[in-house]
Amino acid sequence: MIRAHYESVKRNTGSQASLCIVSKHRSPEEILSYYDEGERIFAENRADELVRKASQLPKDIEWHFIGHLQRNKVRQILPVTVMIQSLDSIALADVIEKEAARINKVMPVLAEFHLAQEDTSKTGLSVSQADELFAHCKDLPYVRIEGIMVMGPHTDDKERIAEVFRKAKDLFDDLKSRYGEEIRILSMGMSSDYETALECGSNMVRIGTYLFEE
Repeated sequence: MIRAHYESVKRNTGSQASLCIVSKHRSPEEILSYYDEGERIFAENRADELVRKASQLPKDIEWHFIGHLQRNKVRQILPVTVMIQSLDSIALADVIEKEAARINKVMPVLAEFHLAQEDTSKTGLSVSQADELFAHCKDLPYVRIEGIMVMGPHTDDKERIAEVFRKAKDLFDDLKSRYGEEIRILSMGMSSDYETALECGSNMVRIGTYLFEE
């Protein structure tokens, strides 16, 4: 672990935000260095890697899936995943519902929104698709939407990043007001922009590179 970076992140997040450590491509030893500090939320973006690490590491780790989730991988990750942060379609919600019902597990998810229009390769819902997805999921007993996940734009322009994050916060507040207190997580902010995300109201940051690399 990189002690100075970790202390900086913990100081900045304080009681405002949860830390989700992005552990993709990291060894079990690297992950355990943060587990031993008391961290329990770790995230992977590939199904095979998540399942493999879950079998090797302590059982009380709360694994989040943060990558684009192919429907044929849902059955593989569901037994070991605490939250899916990348729900981006009704079709995926229906597959999660089917597989979660099969193992009798209510699956917490975050709806992923793509708000940085300049990043054309990114996946995620548009704001105009929010109501259709949220209304659909209200009728799914095994899928529970608990908030939204957003990625900042790939730019060094901090004002543009803040603009996207403020839009995400407005969307989060609107959805919470209309769909209830169950909408509680605003997951935004990564290694390069998490401080801006916190300033804009994020209550969960997803940090990997900064915690593992100088």
